[in-house]
Amino acid sequence: MIELTQGQELTLTAVDGEPLTKVQMAVGWDHAPTAGFIGSGAAPIDLDASAVQFAGGQFFDIAFFNNLATRDGSVVHLGDNTTGKGGGDDEAITVDLSRVYPKVESILFLVSSYQGHSLEYIRNAYCRLVDDNDTELARFTITLGVRETGLVMAKLFRDGSDWKLGAIGTGIPLKTPTDSMEALLPFV
Repeated sequence: MIELTQGQELTLTAVDGEPLTKVQMAVGWDHAPTAGFIGSGAAPIDLDASAVQFAGGQFFDIAFFNNLATRDGSVVHLGDNTTGKGGGDDEAITVDLSRVYPKVESILFLVSSYQGHSLEYIRNAYCRLVDDNDTELARFTITLGVRETGLVMAKLFRDGSDWKLGAIGTGIPLKTPTDSMEALLPFV
């Protein structure tokens, strides 16, 4: 497993060097115990994982809590966790790279606060990429508080015939990925 830092990239290959065809991007986070009205222990913050596809530098398709799969079925959101409670991954999105529409150049993975809370109240946020055998290939941990309501965590992108993972880790002011596709374009 490789711990990525912001801006780092990784070519997606199996242990034997063959290109991967299926991966899963899992995200996790902890709710800070003092989040809410004057540290009242208010209800947990609802974060949502999303995968947004781009082709030709423009929005193409999306998988998130309100649309669980892309039209071609290559990207599938596995369900909405509204609390972030419990250990391990909170939400996961699978990607069948062999089925991604050929014109799609990149897939952004983001997490956002549906209720509009600042991500400053979130701790231990991460995204991790695993293969078909649940082997963790890479992890990107967010170590600083993010004042915005959203976070572009990572992207998968084509590099010739290969796919690569790029760590981003940049805050963005949106509650759902459909709030502003224009705001996502700099990361494509």
